[in-house]
Amino acid sequence: MSATLRVLAPGLMTTVQDLGRIGYQRFGIPVGGALDVLSLRAANLLVGNPPDVGGLEIIASGPTLAIEAESVRVAFVGADIGLSVAGEAPIFSFDIRANRSMLLRRGDTLRVGSLKGSSTLYMAVEGGFDIAPVMGSLSTYLRGELGGFRGRSLAAGDALPLKRSWAPERAELALDTADFAPRRRLRALEGPQSDHFSEEERATFFGRDYVVGPGWNRMGMRLVGETVRHSRGYNVTSDGIVRGSIQIPGDGLPIVLLAEHQTTGGYPKIGAVISADLPALGRLGAGSRVAFERVSLEEAEAAGRAHMAFVERLPSRVSPVTAAWSHDLPARLSETNLVSGVIDACAWG
Repeated sequence: MSATLRVLAPGLMTTVQDLGRIGYQRFGIPVGGALDVLSLRAANLLVGNPPDVGGLEIIASGPTLAIEAESVRVAFVGADIGLSVAGEAPIFSFDIRANRSMLLRRGDTLRVGSLKGSSTLYMAVEGGFDIAPVMGSLSTYLRGELGGFRGRSLAAGDALPLKRSWAPERAELALDTADFAPRRRLRALEGPQSDHFSEEERATFFGRDYVVGPGWNRMGMRLVGETVRHSRGYNVTSDGIVRGSIQIPGDGLPIVLLAEHQTTGGYPKIGAVISADLPALGRLGAGSRVAFERVSLEEAEAAGRAHMAFVERLPSRVSPVTAAWSHDLPARLSETNLVSGVIDACAWG
């Protein structure tokens, strides 16, 4: 019998993602990958995977998964979340926490609730999924319908194959994620077409607050707020796009481009979110408030170095779980004498 995770309910949008598909933008295929690569790396760390192993990216609300393997170790990082596991016996149902690894067994049902504090959550599985890469990556490219699990988000009835049919017994791990919260202000460089806006308008833009509109998807987010006025028109010769680019189309409302952004674009770009803040950008969802802080190239480079040093120190933020929820608790309770004696109430008439 093959080891799988059976999808009973898919959540709003759950896809397989890794760190992205490198080297194909010249063919019109974006890098893609996780919106928040930091949280995916952290989830992989907790289950003992290399950082680039594909996991599940969960948007807004999570799936319900049935465990069809002898055992599987999983970890969730990225959002505050309600997680519960129900065993084969209906009486046994447990609430568990994110930011730690946990061991599940055949017959368990894992339920992931609505996300809080971030729009994205990542689930890593020890050993990863037994899915063939496409162009060197397991990432799902939704618009191109390639990669991941059949090139789409998960649906009820899907069976995600696992590379391992069982997980080794070991101590579970927890991760300090205090620095993973969304930033209130995202740092940004001025864009290549910043001269399409007056200095006064650029300064005003970097001081405004915006709200992520309902048109959010993995390609980009439309912001709602005060419009940005062009001084030299809004059509430019199409040129290369990077993740985090801030385009200003004709209506003056910014569009911030995300993982599945188009490879070229013809709207002027007033700025670009720096690499160090891209994970924080990926945690924003519809209704989130956001503002941009203009920084210099030197400041962006320094922030990038500090972020990479933080990533390299992630293993030092992991510690063994000392008071973990135990999957074997029901069995242990049944084997324990919880009653020390019996009293006959009638004898005390």
